[in-house]
Amino acid sequence: MHFSTLFLSTGALLARAASAGYVLTDDYEPNNFLDKFNFFTGADPTHGFVEYLSRADASAAGMVGPSDSKGVYMGVDSKTMWPANGRKSVRIESTKTYNGGLFIVDIAHMPSNTCGTWPAFWLFGPDWPASGEIDIIEGVNTQAQNSVTLHTSQGCTMSNVNTIKSTYFVGSNCGGTNGCGQHTMDNQNYGAGFNALGGGVYAMDWTPERIAVWFFPRSKIPADIASGNPNPSNWGQAVASFTGATCDIGSFFKEHQIVFNTAFCGDWAGSNWSQDPECSALAPTCQQYVGGNPGAFKDAFWDIHSLKVYQQGNGAPAPAPAPAPSAAAPAPKPVASAPAAPAPAPPAPKPSAPAPQPTTPASQPSFPVDHNNGQSWNGLGWAAN
Repeated sequence: MHFSTLFLSTGALLARAASAGYVLTDDYEPNNFLDKFNFFTGADPTHGFVEYLSRADASAAGMVGPSDSKGVYMGVDSKTMWPANGRKSVRIESTKTYNGGLFIVDIAHMPSNTCGTWPAFWLFGPDWPASGEIDIIEGVNTQAQNSVTLHTSQGCTMSNVNTIKSTYFVGSNCGGTNGCGQHTMDNQNYGAGFNALGGGVYAMDWTPERIAVWFFPRSKIPADIASGNPNPSNWGQAVASFTGATCDIGSFFKEHQIVFNTAFCGDWAGSNWSQDPECSALAPTCQQYVGGNPGAFKDAFWDIHSLKVYQQGNGAPAPAPAPAPSAAAPAPKPVASAPAAPAPAPPAPKPSAPAPQPTTPASQPSFPVDHNNGQSWNGLGWAAN
């Protein structure tokens, strides 16, 4: 982050955003949603037990198409026993790239927190981790709360200023595989809890000063979002907000594609298997369970109602065309077990191409922990010692 912006007050930053206003630049509506994405068909960069299909093959298999709620359905194979190349799924990457903006997604259903699954909604840039990665929704296995994580090359450190007090701040160093993560403690913002509410809206505001994520359950979506006039200054503290005196966001995060995918096992869900009592009781390994229990993944689908990208009205950079996917493309990096889950597995070796990286080291305690930047958990939130 440039030093000219370091000492702007929070109020000044919010006022700037409000006064600039936001202009809708990309509307990923259900009727054209998939036309604006490439289907990644290469080997999974996170070494999962998964085979990503082309659009034609996924459509023929009934894994993509209109949902019953008139959104966009993206599911997985829930019928085949012991698929030779891994359980079939989809990974889509936007045909445009972005250097900032306000990203608002309305999701009616996400893959449930089922043993073996690793769903993610995220953004990444070329030459991982040089151009950064932003994991907005991510988790594995029985994790019940969402993890928000940033990954960069070395030299970017962040703080959690303006994050709600219940979110656990994992670490400030965003460099490499572990990244800097924030683990939420809301059982309704991910997996089965999210789906039971009919889903909701996630918003991510990426500016030169911060990267912040909010979640709104279906019954509490702000009126300004519903009306198409979003104003983050009205939304209160984010569930995860990243700011940093030593991180020039514009240099560490650039040319990002938007990604949705559902992986199985691999560097996070698979490596963490033995540390999840519920999952490890089902089978000795993640691959054995995923391969032999196709019916367990009937709820491993996305139902997306809309995705909108806004830019501030002061001439923020417009999106640029993105390259077609290749086998070496990045994938969301494993983020870490959510508060309710057991301690995460050791960080997996960095994949040959970007993919969501594991966010937490093996030494991270189970949640809730008794410390967080000099604070203690009092049952309601983090309080100063």
